Amino acid sequence: MSAEATNPEARPEARPELRRRGRTRLDLRRLGRAALLGPTSRDRLPDAIGHVAEAHRAHHPDADLSILRRAYVLAESSHRGQMRKSGEPYITHPLAVTLILAELGAETTTLTASLLHDTVEDTEVTLDQVRAEFGDEVCFIVDGVTKVEKIDYGAAAEPETFRKMLVATGNDVRVMSIKLADRLHNMRTLGVMRPEKQVRIAKVTRDVLIPLAERLGVQALKTELEDLVFAILHPEEYEHTRALIAAHAGERDPLPAIADSVKAVLRDAGIAAEVQVRPRHFVSVHRIAFKRGELRGSDFGRILVLVGENADCYAVLGELHTCFTPVVSEFKDFIAAPKFNLYQSLHTAVATPEGYVAEVIVRTRQMHRVAEAGVVALGNPYATAAAETGTPAEPGSPADAADCDEERVDPTRPGWLSRLLDWQQSAPDPDTFWSVLRAELAQDREITVFCADGGAPGTISLPAGASCIDAAYAQYGEAAHGCIGARVNGRLTSLASRLSDGDTVQLLLAQDASSGPAADWLGHARTPAARIAISSWLQAHPDSAKPTTTAARAPLSVVGARGGGGNAVADLPDATVRLAGCCTPVPPDAVAGFVVRGGAVTVHRIHCAAVAQMRALGRTSVAVHWRATADCRVTLLAESFGRPHLLADLTEAIARQGVEVVSATVEPPVEQRVRHTYTLQLPDATGLPALMRAMRDVPGVYDVRRA
Repeated sequence: MSAEATNPEARPEARPELRRRGRTRLDLRRLGRAALLGPTSRDRLPDAIGHVAEAHRAHHPDADLSILRRAYVLAESSHRGQMRKSGEPYITHPLAVTLILAELGAETTTLTASLLHDTVEDTEVTLDQVRAEFGDEVCFIVDGVTKVEKIDYGAAAEPETFRKMLVATGNDVRVMSIKLADRLHNMRTLGVMRPEKQVRIAKVTRDVLIPLAERLGVQALKTELEDLVFAILHPEEYEHTRALIAAHAGERDPLPAIADSVKAVLRDAGIAAEVQVRPRHFVSVHRIAFKRGELRGSDFGRILVLVGENADCYAVLGELHTCFTPVVSEFKDFIAAPKFNLYQSLHTAVATPEGYVAEVIVRTRQMHRVAEAGVVALGNPYATAAAETGTPAEPGSPADAADCDEERVDPTRPGWLSRLLDWQQSAPDPDTFWSVLRAELAQDREITVFCADGGAPGTISLPAGASCIDAAYAQYGEAAHGCIGARVNGRLTSLASRLSDGDTVQLLLAQDASSGPAADWLGHARTPAARIAISSWLQAHPDSAKPTTTAARAPLSVVGARGGGGNAVADLPDATVRLAGCCTPVPPDAVAGFVVRGGAVTVHRIHCAAVAQMRALGRTSVAVHWRATADCRVTLLAESFGRPHLLADLTEAIARQGVEVVSATVEPPVEQRVRHTYTLQLPDATGLPALMRAMRDVPGVYDVRRA
């Protein structure tokens, strides 16, 4: 917005080989002349937006174009007299941005706001005028993309502008769609600016706008932005890549012949499909060259197969893997497991008899549209909600009427955006927000974990590599300061444990409200929300930030006559049988016996770690079985929160089960967690599960397990 422009031919990024194939280019001089002639009669569209209307009608044949005519008239009249540095009338910029969005399939409301996106910022037009003329929906989007006043924010204007846009995007993703198209046109026309300003804008585009385009799935904008940034920030690598592509253009390209073979295979199989060769863009070629070293002819593009239904995608995959040699390591199924940016496709690679390896992408036509345009292809994000409530959702209709106090909720809001909106509230400092935003957007993969307690939210979206600490702050906010442990997939684990996609997490919170995070949590937190919350707490409690030296837990002192074999019998006459204290086997555990010094037989559970050690030492294995008698001795470990009378309550629960306590050890509390060790004599081994359940039911106890 308020961009300065130049002749597109002045920079290498504007060369024809860099342009996306099939994208219409604006004739800025012709549009400038048309704009200077002023608005036309009310009966027809102005000539300057004729090609915008044509691109829009290609995606929306029944669209009402009258609102576009009114938006253009207001934009042209308000920007009249303003010029870009390249000499074109300023109206050519909103026209170019609108054409980009029209080609992606944006609906009418988005195009209307796009034509007006600079009017409030750069002209005398006010938001109230936009609202009165075009409705609340357009007004909200225009306000979202309008920069904050630099006179009010000074050096913080840029980060605060992005904060404002991101908050607005959380309520309507169309705000960011317009911002991305706006930045693309500005990057196309960046050449007359000073080199240092070009570099600054390119770096912001690289660190913020390109990751946002990736997350919103707008690949058509992302790839061109990547190439434009590549040309500015890495001119030598850009020139080398351009030379590689130019040299390949003069050689025989094997991909068309491979595509013809794929067409023949699918035609013989009766699968209706469209097969295309898709050239790689500059950055993609650069990455492949860096990864593989020497490039071959098939590395400069990929084969795209478009079909009608999801099932056809897998049918195509089966034929490809049957008739060609598949490269198994290159197969990825993003249909069954879509990317977090809505992307769906099957990726594979096949080798031909001539020795070429061709990458193949298989998707439906709808998947292709979403893969190229992302959230832009979803149209009006309120249309579904409006249909459910019976409220018409015409372009420009208010989604947040004055009589509705609820926050605008965009049904297309992804998990990463919800996380961003949460943590930005805790980052009032613009520098913190700006640096953390870049770090957050650098995370390029996302996982989903499930809450074991079934509470809200039922699922949590986190960046790949996130730990239980991140999950705690995502679920509980500042209440996660008191988190002391977690169960992942039913197993007790430390808070530093990293989570994987699909894990089930149960977080354990201390009952003491004054508890807080340890200083080393920062080393395990990946999400900005967790890091900001932990840092804020540590700053407010400087004494707690000092690393504490935790004494090592004393060895478990379990007292009792463990030398006896209980009701275990070894198939070795006259041998002394002892139940191992490390795993305390009880009937009907599967057990193994080993002869140790003195000729005694030690009995372990079959899965005990000591069994592998005994075998490695060459100990003689002895078969062991259980007597018919049912009594047994077992050692249990109980983990709990520290509280008064806990030992008495646990002992009472054990006594109610008719079990004798042979010995009990309670270790000193560590981070409000207490570990108890009980050696118990059970009258019947079948009562062990009920005993463990009774101990877990004691308030404050969160885990009971065999030693």
